[in-house]
Amino acid sequence: QVQLVESGGGLVQAGGSLRLSCVASGSILSINAMSWYRQAPEKQRELVAHITSGGSTNYKESVKGRFTISRDNAKNTVYLQMNSLKPEDTAVYYCHANLKIITNPWYGVDYWGKGTLVTVSS
Repeated sequence: QVQLVESGGGLVQAGGSLRLSCVASGSILSINAMSWYRQAPEKQRELVAHITSGGSTNYKESVKGRFTISRDNAKNTVYLQMNSLKPEDTAVYYCHANLKIITNPWYGVDYWGKGTLVTVSS
């Protein structure tokens, strides 16, 4: 089986920074794209940042210039560096990966982490 485990969430004041990490483990053959999503209370889950296996990135408009997504393929890890945080960034942040597992090497499958809470106080 595959697990995605996030870490790095917490409480921070507006203007502060946090760095989220997500480690993928298990019977992984290869990882395609990795992403960070977030879900605020009573709102739908939304894509925050996305990175391909080749390192191409894209971001939600409201986080451009403040957040940076990166990955370490050797460690099966994706990061989200969040700077200049705002109260509206408060949400549960979820890691997502599309990857191929050893027992099914033909198709990429989507996996999700359980989330890590980020709270930004004003």
